[in-house]
Amino acid sequence: MSASTVVISRRGADRLRAGHPWIYRSDVLSADATPGDVVEVRSERGRPLAHAFWSDRSQISIRVLAGAPAAFDEREWLRARLTAAIAYRASLGIDASAYRLVHAEADRLPGLVVDRYDDVLVIQTLCQATDRRRHDIAAALVDLLKPRGVLARNDPKVRRLEGLDETVEVLAGDVPETVEIREGPIRLLADLRHGQKTGLFLDQRENHRAAAAIGRGRALDAFTYNGGFALHLAGVCETVIALDASASAVAATRGNAERNGVANLEVREANVFDALRELEIEGAAFDTIVLDPPAFAKNRASLDRAVAGYKEINLRALKLLTSGGHLVTCTCSHHVPEAMFVEIVSAAAADAHATVTLVEKRMQGRDHPVLLGVPETSYLKCLVLRKN
Repeated sequence: MSASTVVISRRGADRLRAGHPWIYRSDVLSADATPGDVVEVRSERGRPLAHAFWSDRSQISIRVLAGAPAAFDEREWLRARLTAAIAYRASLGIDASAYRLVHAEADRLPGLVVDRYDDVLVIQTLCQATDRRRHDIAAALVDLLKPRGVLARNDPKVRRLEGLDETVEVLAGDVPETVEIREGPIRLLADLRHGQKTGLFLDQRENHRAAAAIGRGRALDAFTYNGGFALHLAGVCETVIALDASASAVAATRGNAERNGVANLEVREANVFDALRELEIEGAAFDTIVLDPPAFAKNRASLDRAVAGYKEINLRALKLLTSGGHLVTCTCSHHVPEAMFVEIVSAAAADAHATVTLVEKRMQGRDHPVLLGVPETSYLKCLVLRKN
């Protein structure tokens, strides 16, 4: 039995029994634990319910690890969960050298992200418990996968909610500044210490291929970041224009285009909202358009403004789209659920006086699994649309 214990309310116990792995501070009645402990979670009547990670700072106080057997071996648990996560990715037949190996709660490894970039692993320990165990996690990964190096990319702002510093440190081996990875036929350069997320946006990999499958003619990739969509479209489209407001993103996309010998891609540094309006004024038309903006709604307070932003860019894109053309439009805002996103795009289509059919609904790649009944693990929504 765990030495540390936490007692939760009946409401918290009901939530746990319903399968959600988080218990909030408001449902904690008492705690005899230190930050980052593995605790035994008990009901008000003292019944053992689960083993979990404990946080004394976050509103998410309890992150469930397993049910409540008589004993819990933390080392065995960690190795078993890592082994299962690695085996699942191996079963997917991923045609890439960069992908997610561990997706936190969806792999029953709460507060832990592990991404693979060829022979280098990048981890994020996002709660007190995983941060306390980061060296043990790195050691287990080295034993299981024998990587060249392990980098802890612990600079996400969400760590502040756990009272953790924002740091970047090498935990094992040798970690270069950049790593060239392969995504299908495309080669990309990942900046492991400074790039978005852990270096690249790995969750759009399968959507890049889906866009290339329907791409044709003249294409536009808005919010290109490092050119993931644009480079895949360049192989099937006559010309591609890629837009991004970040000078570093524009430079990265141009570098990736050169790396792949792509000559039909024009990269422009521009505010995408302004650029879409200017293209409309110019009378430009595109057969394939991709909208992959950053999260406009980072919290509930910003939701109204985010809705307006998503509607604006989709309205402009639909006006630029030719009849018979395709729009691939995305949101990575957790606070914008799929039904709301569909409503936003439908409203944009109405204002654009465009008749649009929904070809396909897509989501984050299969290496970023969604835990059924836990909507927080489903964040990326991608709609493939056709303008009639």
